[in-house]
Amino acid sequence: MDDVPALLAHLRSCRNDRNIASQRRFGVTPRTEQLGIPIPVLRRLARPLRRRHDLALALWEQPVHEARLLAAFVEDPARVTVRQMGAWVRAFDSWDVCDQVCGNVFDRTPYAVARPHLWSRRREEFVKRAGFVLMASLAVHRKELPDAVFLDFLPVIARESDDERNYVKKAVNWALRQIGKRNPRLRRAAIAEARRIQKLDSRTARWIAADALRELQPANR
Repeated sequence: MDDVPALLAHLRSCRNDRNIASQRRFGVTPRTEQLGIPIPVLRRLARPLRRRHDLALALWEQPVHEARLLAAFVEDPARVTVRQMGAWVRAFDSWDVCDQVCGNVFDRTPYAVARPHLWSRRREEFVKRAGFVLMASLAVHRKELPDAVFLDFLPVIARESDDERNYVKKAVNWALRQIGKRNPRLRRAAIAEARRIQKLDSRTARWIAADALRELQPANR
């Protein structure tokens, strides 16, 4: 079942309208065809197909939400190019595709550290979200990266902390919290940044800071 038509037929056979309605209540409203297949089911389907770069590219071209999620689970990060990252991020149309691609593919590429600095300045909601989801994913998955990478992200987080859009502000908050949880040095730096953000004249910034401080301050650990 590793050819695209067969995979698409199988995905469509798993359509679940109740799950679609539930996903939409949680803000998953893609422009592409939506089938309501849970992530664990897609991961099981992807397991024997992993590291299939050509298959991932072909799946991504299908206008089916779950095909794009499946592409994230079968892709080989070692073969992903900067051009591909740019094309995929521009196609993001829901927070779940954004998060799964960033957390399963993009964060494992050699280009991952530079992308948040670029994408965080973009106006498109899911492109901008991707910049901060990628920061959070790097903090969790890339243990070999030096602290300097994450210290450089903190001013970016502060700069964009006044964006009121729900999917952006939650990703900014997520990035700040994950950086702070990486190690004691970064926790201190993230707390200091959160306190600076808390003083900004922005309700969104104050929410981002307060939520991060609740998780990161020593008294609450």
